[in-house]
Amino acid sequence: MQLKPSAHADSFARDHLPPREQWPELLFALPELRYPDRLNCGAELLDRTVERFGAGRPALRDGSGEVWSYGRLQEHVDRIAHTLTTDLGVVPGNRVLLRGPTTLWLAACWLAVMKAGAVAVTVLAQQRAHELRTICEIARVTHALCDVRSVDELAKAEIEGLAVTAFGGEAPDDLLRLAAGKPEYFTAVDTSADDVALIAFTSGTTGRPKGCMHFHRDVLAIADTFSAHVLRPTPDDVFAGSPPLGFTFGLGGVLVFPLRVGASALLLEQGGPDRMLPAIAEHGVTVLFTAPTAYRAMLGKLDGYDVGSLRRCVSAGENLPEATWRAWHEATGLRIINGIGATEMLHIFISAADDAIRPGTTGLPIPGYEACVLGPDLVPLPDGEPGLLAVRGPTGCRYLSDERQLEYVRGGWNVTGDTYVREPDGYFRYVARADDMIISAGYNIAGPEVEDALLRHPGVAEAAVVGRPDEERGQVAVAYVVTTAAEGELCAADLFAFVRAEITPYKCPREIVFTDALPRTPTGKLQRFVLREQEQRRAETAPGGAGSIE
Repeated sequence: MQLKPSAHADSFARDHLPPREQWPELLFALPELRYPDRLNCGAELLDRTVERFGAGRPALRDGSGEVWSYGRLQEHVDRIAHTLTTDLGVVPGNRVLLRGPTTLWLAACWLAVMKAGAVAVTVLAQQRAHELRTICEIARVTHALCDVRSVDELAKAEIEGLAVTAFGGEAPDDLLRLAAGKPEYFTAVDTSADDVALIAFTSGTTGRPKGCMHFHRDVLAIADTFSAHVLRPTPDDVFAGSPPLGFTFGLGGVLVFPLRVGASALLLEQGGPDRMLPAIAEHGVTVLFTAPTAYRAMLGKLDGYDVGSLRRCVSAGENLPEATWRAWHEATGLRIINGIGATEMLHIFISAADDAIRPGTTGLPIPGYEACVLGPDLVPLPDGEPGLLAVRGPTGCRYLSDERQLEYVRGGWNVTGDTYVREPDGYFRYVARADDMIISAGYNIAGPEVEDALLRHPGVAEAAVVGRPDEERGQVAVAYVVTTAAEGELCAADLFAFVRAEITPYKCPREIVFTDALPRTPTGKLQRFVLREQEQRRAETAPGGAGSIE
């Protein structure tokens, strides 16, 4: 498939796409995925939605009670787009860094960058100077729009040639002051459907971060597949979630999906369980996006909060333990929609909702996507055999100038690095991340399976299982456990006995380490690599200070 003529005056992004032969096979079987050649996702999400539903509907709201209608959002976005192109000198194709907490203004800036034909590089407010410097070097970022509260760390990065404009402050050159006098209508740049719209960076926790380039049509494709066919939202829905806009899980869940259908979104600067539950009750949230850890944390805090408005609860970012699914269902009557997505794919590609949910599985390939389980030779394996999950659809991996493209895309498939089993009924069941598989005395032990067993104990709030190098067995399984406050002190021997009764004995951890907290990313994703590194350091020392079994 040939790329359509680009509207980008700055051709850096297109020039640094992987060679076409290194792309995954792309599928556009659904009629709704056959987009026109010229397409601007910002105009589609905002201008076309206003045309369909009117300007008066609520679009975005925040925790303070401020509500923007679609008309007001459109006015703010268009004035910022004018400011970008006239005052700040942004031309189509320039990379624009967006940094700050999840606010109405950050969302407006993202949409303005889309309409201006630039490329959004949205980062986390928590990222530090060296991380910001690396991202800007890789993406050759030219401009930055930064919440005034998040400017200091960006300034500390001392990024050569980066023009930083703050918003939300009192300075005369503040973005919002500059935008206030601009015209309230901006004609979106006539971008190609396959012009790069955004570069989403992986966390880089195990190495140099990878920039994933996604097109304008990709942004709409995630709404027209997962959201349209699995979530099935309505214009009356109120979306909310804990992931920030710097993660594609959050970008889809709290901005792209609601705008695509004329719904509204609640944007929270802090989306932890303590803030989320009162926000659900106060704002009547109907569709919730968060991680498994947050659902488990909210279970112990449900008393006193009315969550009756919820009708859709989506979980992604890491595997959803069956124990967590059942506990949430028992407490609320709601069936969590499990899903697996990837920054490389932009959003979720395997999931299931309502009666199609099978607890303990991730689900089925969503309409528009195909998936299979591959062996080491990249040949599909029979049902029931674990192997590498491979997927293809309308979105796919295109790393920015990164040789790791050849690792992720193989044989036309996006190979995610997850070990899965395809069940005879077509459902996909998560086994482990490929690097989470523990091989002990010749046995394969999937860390998440052991974690699920531990979490079925009422005294366990969180669990993580990793391998420790061992001279005799190759590796032994070690469990890190956070206990529930209500359960009091938990005896390691009792927990060993409980797990032995839940799973095959060879899968049981050889040691249990009690800890106050597990290492996690800002969105709650478990960082097992931190624990693996810790176990590597402990490999030559005898276990102590925890429970162990021989």
